[in-house]
Amino acid sequence: QVLLVESGGGLVQAGGSLRLSCLASGRTFSNYGLGWFRQAPGKERECVAAISRSGVTTYYADSVKDRFTISRDNAKNTVYLQMNSLKPEDTAVYLCAATWTTRIATIANDYNYWGQGTQVTVSS
Repeated sequence: QVLLVESGGGLVQAGGSLRLSCLASGRTFSNYGLGWFRQAPGKERECVAAISRSGVTTYYADSVKDRFTISRDNAKNTVYLQMNSLKPEDTAVYLCAATWTTRIATIANDYNYWGQGTQVTVSS
C-alpha cells in the first residue's frame, strides 16, 4: 500500500506560480512512476505531467508544456509540480498518482494509487 499526500495548492493570480508537492509513504518510492492529474468540475481527469521511475523521462500535456515542470526526489519520497505562468483554465483539483508500470503512463486507469488532491484556483 502507498499513501500519497499532496500539498501546496491555493489561490493565485493569473501569471503567478505555485509548487505542488506529493509525499509518498509505504513501498519503495523509486519502484514506481508518478503522475500529476487535474480535474475541473464537469471535466474528465487529465494527466498534466508524468515522470519515470528514474526521473529521466517526462511527459507533459500540450496545455501545460513549457509552463509546468515535474520532478522527483527519491531520497525524500516526494514528487513536485512547479507551475508557472498560471492561467484561469488551470483551475482544478490536482492529484498525484503512482503506478507500477515501467513505461510513462498518461491514462488514469494505469495508476494504482492516488492522493486526495489539492485545490488550485487561478483568478483572472
